Amino acid sequence: MPLNGFTVGRDLAVNIQTSTGPMSLSLITKFTARPETTDVKVKGLDGRTRHLIFPDGWAGSFEVERQDATIDTFIALQEANYYAGMNLEASTITETITEVDGSVSQFIYTGVIFKLDDAGDWAGDATVKQKLAFVAETRVQLS
Repeated sequence: MPLNGFTVGRDLAVNIQTSTGPMSLSLITKFTARPETTDVKVKGLDGRTRHLIFPDGWAGSFEVERQDATIDTFIALQEANYYAGMNLEASTITETITEVDGSVSQFIYTGVIFKLDDAGDWAGDATVKQKLAFVAETRVQLS
């Protein structure tokens, strides 16, 4: 629910669908996503520079407080399948945002591949924070 006309973190819900089924992350504390681009400068004989920006996929990450082995198990399976010569299928991420006016915006990231950026630090009186990064082919608006 938005607060005082601002979108806040709890306005977002994400659903991850892998080739082996849904992946429910325990406690997501941060989600980031950013477009990737290829920027090209074209300098004409007239001396003017023209800029081209080509869409080049998306990248992002989930920061998770570890409460179970979901991420570790998924990454271990991906690694085992790779070494077994199996085809690693892409996933999707559906992002649902409750807007300030009460409407809902929904986007889907396609061709998603995951990478474990940080399996976590294990210390006496601290929680274990993990970071699951991703790259995606596209982000398409559904609604």
